[in-house]
Amino acid sequence: MGKITPFIEMTNIDKSFSGNQVLKQVHFAVEHGEIHALMGENGAGKSTLVKVLTGIHQKDAGVVKVNGKETTFTNPKEAEEKGIIVIHQELNIIPHLTVSQNMFLGKELTYGKTGIMNMVAMKKQTIESLKRLGVTNIHPDETAGNLSVGKQQMIEIARALATNAELIVMDEPTAALTDREIESLFKVVDSLKKQGVSIIYISHRMEEIFKICDRITILRDGQYIGTENIADTSFEAIVKMMVGRELGQRFPERQHQIGEVIFEVENLERKGLFKNISFDVKEGEVLGVAGLMGAGRSEVMEVIFGFHRKDSGTIKLNGENVSIKHPRDAVKMGIGFITEDRKAKGLVLEASIRENIALTNLKTVSNNGVISNSKENKMVMDLIERLQVRATGGEQDVKSLSGGNQQKVVIAKWLGIEPKVLILDEPTRGVDIGAKKEIYTIMNELTKNGVGIIMVSSELPEVLGVSDRIMVMHEGEITAFLNRDEANQENVMTAATGGSKS
Repeated sequence: MGKITPFIEMTNIDKSFSGNQVLKQVHFAVEHGEIHALMGENGAGKSTLVKVLTGIHQKDAGVVKVNGKETTFTNPKEAEEKGIIVIHQELNIIPHLTVSQNMFLGKELTYGKTGIMNMVAMKKQTIESLKRLGVTNIHPDETAGNLSVGKQQMIEIARALATNAELIVMDEPTAALTDREIESLFKVVDSLKKQGVSIIYISHRMEEIFKICDRITILRDGQYIGTENIADTSFEAIVKMMVGRELGQRFPERQHQIGEVIFEVENLERKGLFKNISFDVKEGEVLGVAGLMGAGRSEVMEVIFGFHRKDSGTIKLNGENVSIKHPRDAVKMGIGFITEDRKAKGLVLEASIRENIALTNLKTVSNNGVISNSKENKMVMDLIERLQVRATGGEQDVKSLSGGNQQKVVIAKWLGIEPKVLILDEPTRGVDIGAKKEIYTIMNELTKNGVGIIMVSSELPEVLGVSDRIMVMHEGEITAFLNRDEANQENVMTAATGGSKS
């Protein structure tokens, strides 16, 4: 019996930008009807490889074959015509259009040659495409921007299938989904596999890879490291392939002293979002905040930091009542906030590393209101070195950094103010396993110096592995406080679904 031809086969792929080689002799193959994970640290070359495959970038050397035939796409439309679709992490939904209008954007059905859109036919095909995914709760006339991220993602997948997709690239597909939406997505992915559709699955969430993928290919520093059957490998083996060394414990051991209460919130309320929120944080403590998406976790943190006004409740720092009406009030008091959306809220992407770090530290780097270049450069370079930001220097544009290094720049911004309390909202979202551990190590250093940390995270292993105590929320209320020794996945999930009251 002859060898089965892979749907996609990429061999000896090279790609350089301005003399910097980002792909070196890379191999990658995807079989028909398989779910194939593509993993590697941020900057390993995953996105570049996908862009070479789909014609966004042209390879410098190597061969790309589709169904055994050598192929070169000059743009994504050509790839799409061959059944290769990419669903990006930032979804391409036009929020003010309806579901059916999004489904047929640029491919509108018309009445003959009249140019008049056939809305009836488009709505009917939208329903049929969604039904193929087992989705029956999205109406074609709904405004797409009013839907949850999970439902918007289903529209993207349905749109891909409407073009007879044979291969779908999913880039961090679960990053902004609720647990229920993730389960729905996994069912859809499994259904697509049974229909013979291939999936390239890019994710930093190791648990997902082991749950739904058949094989995994690892890239490191732009080079092909290997391909393994998921059934034949392990978490430790994959990590070693990704980072080139044993990572040791996934979560660094915490050696610190927990001191007195430094920060308190009492009966905080913002109507319609959350109520009766009371908790404290001690010096050197990590308070993990768990809960399902929509539980109100981020909203509480945004009110504390002054992004939004509270309706009632008090906030205390070092035992004294404080008034925080604007983020600048929080910063003056030594409270930092690392937002969950680093690109939209945490960074000025068009600016340099130096400019981003200096934004929150203008007083520190100024003399009588005039910025001191020497002070600024010293502070920036010290923080780049301390956080091991992989960059050419302080003048490098933030947008050119990998996700993990962008997140380190966000952290650096706040370390410059020497915070007393640091709020971290999804600090490792979209960050690779090696950079995650580096961020955990930075958190440990901060707590050793007495900083109180509040960490919101949707990744249960992270909450359990990093926190000293865990506060669980459900539908805008606190349902449990769990000490490190009593917290496990079952207890946290019970409280997160409203099954337990503190």
